[in-house]
Formats: sequence, structure tokens, C-alpha cells
Amino acid sequence: MMAKLKIKSDFTKNVLTLMTGTTVAQAIPIAISPILTRIYTPEDFGVVALFMALVASFGSLANGRYELAIMLPKKEEDAINLFALSLIITTSVSVFLFIAVLLFNEKITQQLGNREIGFWLYFAPFTVFFVGLYNSLTQYNSRLKNYKDIAKSKVAKAVVLAAVQLGIGFVKQGAAGLVSGQILAQMAANLKLLKNIAANRELLAKISLASIKKQAKKYINFPKYSLGGVVAGSLSIHFINILISSFFSVATLGFYALVQRILGLPSSLIGGSVGQVFFQEAALEKRKFGNALNIYKKTFKKLLAIGVLFFGVLYFTVEDIFTFVFGQQWAVAGTYAKIVIPLFFIRFIYVSLSAVYDIFDGLKIEFFWQLFYFLGLTAVIYIFRNSDFLEYLKYFTIYGISSYTISLFITYRLAKGNNS
Repeated sequence: MMAKLKIKSDFTKNVLTLMTGTTVAQAIPIAISPILTRIYTPEDFGVVALFMALVASFGSLANGRYELAIMLPKKEEDAINLFALSLIITTSVSVFLFIAVLLFNEKITQQLGNREIGFWLYFAPFTVFFVGLYNSLTQYNSRLKNYKDIAKSKVAKAVVLAAVQLGIGFVKQGAAGLVSGQILAQMAANLKLLKNIAANRELLAKISLASIKKQAKKYINFPKYSLGGVVAGSLSIHFINILISSFFSVATLGFYALVQRILGLPSSLIGGSVGQVFFQEAALEKRKFGNALNIYKKTFKKLLAIGVLFFGVLYFTVEDIFTFVFGQQWAVAGTYAKIVIPLFFIRFIYVSLSAVYDIFDGLKIEFFWQLFYFLGLTAVIYIFRNSDFLEYLKYFTIYGISSYTISLFITYRLAKGNNS
């Protein structure tokens, strides 16, 4: 009985630790958003959305998805070699991207349909490296339960982001401040988490080429299936953003990017923190009992209650909120937000529970679901590319809700483990 209470207490404490840091980290950019929307134009937000779409697309695959396996080995020696492996892959991807940008900058710029993005393409490979490094560092620090340091890293990232975007925005027009803030913030986020690993020289000495190859082979399913799935998942968000800029306008993307930022808050603030701890606890429960049904049900109920309260209230107030907080020129973003709120609600629940795919060897299933989801979204935007953007958003939302519902049912079946 006492053991169960301790597990519940640790879970709640770890979630709150991460959530506190994430809350502060999210509160800072949200607090300055009313200022940013008055010193930057929707077109500027569209440029940074294009830049981050490219960075996030490659950043999500920069580790070969081996960073997700860091949590799984019983031996610390195996975990640190997985970390080394993911870092090698991240470096290789970033170098490849830099060469590609040097050779094809003009062609890429033309395809994206925005001249201003051409200059910032040279910085994309470096930003991808820092994103990939942060993903690996977060997983390893989660393994060590360094949740306070993870929280601090998020706050540091937010502080740098806000300082740069505001500082440059007041003295220079254009998207330079928005993009520079993203680049420098990604760098700053890594510092504390990197120190935690660099300080353990005894553990670092156990890194070897033979061990790296061994772990690469043992967890080959992560790049084999999870990589394809995450590429499809990332493209479902970021490639669609690129198409929005191409089919509609960069200003339309700017409006929608603000919607994504605001409605994505619960997922990054609560869902991400819950999911991080859920991953660790569900992996432990699986090792003990062969399933993670108990923690799955508890987590689902908590997320459902929070989501209904937050998104329910927001649905009836979001248009007025956008106009009042961000200014009259952003009123159309409030209209976009009201349409897609149901989709962001179900995505909020899914984000935390999707770790089940990694824990229960469901990577192949997740890959096919992500591929199905991406192809469907691409079909929707191509069908409605000549329509009004509001019309497109309605069908985009309907398709998204249906797809996430299917995926949640799959994760529930997987969490039952041997009992399914």
C-alpha cells in the first residue's frame, strides 16, 4: 500500500516539477505575444513559421529516433552509448543539411516562395543540431530523473527567446528578431542538461564504438519504424504549414502559426510534462507487470478532465480573446482558432499517451498510422487549395479528429499488453 502511494506521489511530484518549469517557460513568450504582434507583422510570423517548419521537420529525425531508446536499457553503460549514437547521427544530419543549403539555397528559396527565408536557411542546419542535441539530453536527464534541470532548461530557453525577439524587434523591422530568438534559444536550452552528463567522466569513458554498434543493432526498430512515423508526423504539421504558405499566403500562415502557438499551449505545458513522466512510469509498470493499463487509464482520465475544462471555455471566448490580446489585425486568427479547437483538444490527450507505441514495440503500427494521417492531410489541403482557408480548416479538423481517435484506441489496446 505504501509503495503504491509512493509511486503515485513520485509521479505527481515529477509531473508538477516539469509542469512548473514548462508553465514559466510558456508564460514568458505568451506574456510578450501582445507586444510581438504589435511590432511584427503577420508576414514576419509567417517567415519564422517557415523557418521553424524546416528546423522541426529535420530536428525530429536528427537523432534517428535512437534518443527514445535511451530510457529503456537497464544498464547505464548501454544508455550512454545510445546517447553517443544519437549525437553522432545528429551531427551527420546537420553537416549534410549545411552542404545542401550551400549548394541549393537559391532553388530551395524559390520553392518556398519567400525571398527573406533564403538568408536564414544557412542557420537552419545549426539550429537542427541544437534541437537534436536537446532531444537526446532531455531523454537522458529524464532517465536520471533530473526533472528540475529539465524544467530549468525550458525556462532558460524562454528567457533567451523573449529577450532576443523583443530586443531586436524594437530596433529592426522584419523577421530577423523572431528567427534569431529561435536560434539562440535552442542553443541556450542545452547548457545545463549537457553539464549533467559531461560531469560524469567515469560514465563517458564507457562509450566505445563496439558498444555504439551493439546498441544501434539492438534498437534498430526505432529508426526502422519510429523514424518513418515521426517524419510523417512532423510533416503532418510542418510540411502542411509550408503548403499553407504556398497555396494561400505567408500572411495566412502567420495568422495560423499564432493559432498553433496558443492552442498548442496545453499540449506543451501539461501534455508534454505528463507524457514525459508517463513514459518513465509506464516503462517501469510494463517491466513489472507486462502491461501499463493502470497508469494509462489514470493518465487518460486526468487529461480528459483538464482538456474539457480548458478547451470548453476557450471555444466560447477565443475570438474575443485574440482580438483583445493581440490586436484588431489578428482578429481573423481567432476565427481560425475556434474552428480547430476540437482537433487541438484530442491532440492534447494523444501527445501524452503516444509513448505507448515506443514502450510496447508498436513502432510499426505507429508508422503506418502516421503515414495514413499525413497522406490524408496532404489530400485535404490539395483538394481545398483553391477554396477559402476557412473551408479548408473545417475539413482539416474533421479528418484530424477522426485520425487521432483511431490512434488513441490503438494505444489503449497496446497498453493492455499481455491482457489484450
